[in-house]
Amino acid sequence: MDLLLEIIITFIAILGFGIILSVPRRVLFIGAGIGSWTWLALQTGLHLGINDVVSTVIASFTAATIAHYLAKKIHIPVTTLSIPGILPLVPGSRAYFTMLSFVEGEYLDGLEFGVETMLQAGGIAAGLVLALSLFSFGKGIGNRYETGS
Repeated sequence: MDLLLEIIITFIAILGFGIILSVPRRVLFIGAGIGSWTWLALQTGLHLGINDVVSTVIASFTAATIAHYLAKKIHIPVTTLSIPGILPLVPGSRAYFTMLSFVEGEYLDGLEFGVETMLQAGGIAAGLVLALSLFSFGKGIGNRYETGS
């Protein structure tokens, strides 16, 4: 499928999720834009031959970085933008195939899908934490005080 078409479909899908989840109207399109950008980052990494998990970390970091920056600019909670941003990265089909493999008695396939699912979920978390640490760096310095004499 053409990458531009995938980005447009991703935008529309995230917009729909945002409407269902009652994301505020003023940030609905921004969240969908971040999600589309995240999908582009993921697909670019995969196209360059980067591992699935590493591409997921990069895309998640990209989404979280944009979300932190824009949330600070427009004064809204970061999660309002980061959740729609990481939505395209969620390995839902892999989790489905994990359960399906176990139900059908194909335990080795189920373990393989399960490990891949957990690695991708960990990659999403790693990208979010990396961006959080980047934007939290230096906070609190100068506000600390020493106790004692």
